[in-house]
Amino acid sequence: MQGFTEKIVEMMKNEELYASQGGPIILSQIENEYGPQGKEFGAAGTAYINWAAKMAVGLDTGVPWVMCKEEDAPDPVINACNGFYCDTFSPNKPYKPLMWTEAWSGWFTEFGGTIRQRPVEDLAFGVARFVQKGGSFINYYMYHGGTNFGRTAGGPFITTSYDYDAPLDEYGLVREPKFGHLKELHRAVKLCEQSLVSAEPNVTTLGSMQEAHVFRSPSGCAAFLANYNSNSYAKVFFNDEHYSLPPWSISILPDCKNVIFNTATVGVQTTQMQMWADGASSMMWERYDEEVDSLAAAPLLMTTGLLEQLNVTRDTSDYLWYITSVDVDPSGKFLQGSQPLSLTVKSAGHALHIFINGQLQGSAYGTRQDRRISYNGTANLRAGSNKIALLSVSCGLPNIGVHYETWNTGIVGPVMIHGLDEGSRDLTWQTWSYQVGLRGEQMNLNSLEGSGSVEWMQGSLLAQNQQPLAWYRAYFDTPSGDEPLALDMGSMGKGQIWINGENIGRYWTAYAEGDCKNCSYSGTFRPPKCQSGCGQPTQRWYHVPRSWLQPTRNLLVVFEELGGDSSKIALVKRSVSSVCADVSEYHPNIKNWQIESYGEPEFHRAKAIVIQLTHTVLSKRIVLGNKDVSSQSLPTTLAEIPALT
Repeated sequence: MQGFTEKIVEMMKNEELYASQGGPIILSQIENEYGPQGKEFGAAGTAYINWAAKMAVGLDTGVPWVMCKEEDAPDPVINACNGFYCDTFSPNKPYKPLMWTEAWSGWFTEFGGTIRQRPVEDLAFGVARFVQKGGSFINYYMYHGGTNFGRTAGGPFITTSYDYDAPLDEYGLVREPKFGHLKELHRAVKLCEQSLVSAEPNVTTLGSMQEAHVFRSPSGCAAFLANYNSNSYAKVFFNDEHYSLPPWSISILPDCKNVIFNTATVGVQTTQMQMWADGASSMMWERYDEEVDSLAAAPLLMTTGLLEQLNVTRDTSDYLWYITSVDVDPSGKFLQGSQPLSLTVKSAGHALHIFINGQLQGSAYGTRQDRRISYNGTANLRAGSNKIALLSVSCGLPNIGVHYETWNTGIVGPVMIHGLDEGSRDLTWQTWSYQVGLRGEQMNLNSLEGSGSVEWMQGSLLAQNQQPLAWYRAYFDTPSGDEPLALDMGSMGKGQIWINGENIGRYWTAYAEGDCKNCSYSGTFRPPKCQSGCGQPTQRWYHVPRSWLQPTRNLLVVFEELGGDSSKIALVKRSVSSVCADVSEYHPNIKNWQIESYGEPEFHRAKAIVIQLTHTVLSKRIVLGNKDVSSQSLPTTLAEIPALT
């Protein structure tokens, strides 16, 4: 821990990146959300935190250190808050600033789950509540969504996409209205800067669930008018003026008179994104099948009983084969009976595929809430020797919790055959052989060099699409333009993707189960509140960075565990499909204010400007008020755009 921290700090100092050296880094964090975990260790947890704080401060960076979710952070380290709301948080010493290190803009996604979205009205409300209390620092988590490339997604079961409903999405595109509304919020806060940094808030009651937080200083006055009622508007009287506050909202008045921003009144545009296929990117596919029959010919090891998966693989692969054999007496009565045998397998997770004599018998999966698997299926055994090959699949390392040394992955048993003449046979303590990874991984079929080491099937031999444990290969040219790219994997089952040897990540067409009812911004937000995507694949599109591509002949390799239709895999572009916005007659308008000066704002009525792009139809029907103006001729150049009031 110390060696790693010293290494990073040394790199920063060598580049003169700390503010104390004239650089841009003003703050550093040591550890992350250790507090809840440290309590499990008692005195040892406290001793570790004290050691970590002393070690970090001793590196002499010249900038403050913080710890998040660490109530007992020792001086001079500042304890900070992470969460959906932090207005009830206070640091452990009165002389420490009020800091919000993770303002959660959304939530992560897990395979088989819905997309969790946080309305921007609520996010802005949470931030404004923090500022009006005297909060001095806000960091959004996430502000820019991202991608868990390769096998870096944890959880387990966290998706490759880590979009997080962030203001900038996974592809780097602006998500409206979240981006624009937060931008206006911080412009409004910036206008209050002189008052905010010069005074503590004076809190007065305006109603049963309404408050005013007023910051008065020699240079001016700023006010935050809050309505905590999640169901109804409130009319309040403040500074000899009447104000109407929407439910669950805060209005910001940088001069204690004029409302320039309300957290629940969104005036920026809303954009809808779409994925559209580039017809020029159709691909010719080839296939190579894993050789299940030849397993155990050269096993990594053989032992009595079942081993924990990560202790064997050391996380060099998601895959571990557990292989044993079952001998069946040809004179067994069950062979003549109509009742089939059954196989039960207990696994600690995360996914399991059952092969008997080279044929897939069935699969089972855990979930993020319960990683354990209980498989019960038919066992098609024949007279003589039968090979049982169980492919255990991990879906990411754990990323929160304690005592990881006690966490298990893989088949833990018992493994039982039921319906034999003797009844049930326990295979748990038989001799098992183990093979780490897939044959295709060992041959590096996912790389530019290794993909040519085997003979790939083409043409009619490829038609058998639902083939489990199959590798697919195709080449494609980079599409024109600069739009972000993704792979549409909706026709496939579960596996991994590589492009030019780079691992795009795990894919899994697991359909989302949840409650996608209507979502209201008002009221306390929790991840289950606003869900979308019910009945659809949790993740269908997988981000392909253009920087990983070459102009022509890019190698795409897909490993499919279950079976899918590779002919329908498509390279798509992400772009804005439609734009819409609400306008109201008396919407708070921050554009009337200048950051540099204060004074009476000039009032402007709301405007709606309609633009038709030459290559994209933004709207088929245009309504202003009660009047449909779709038939009116629209401008073709920016100079011809009228202001429609």
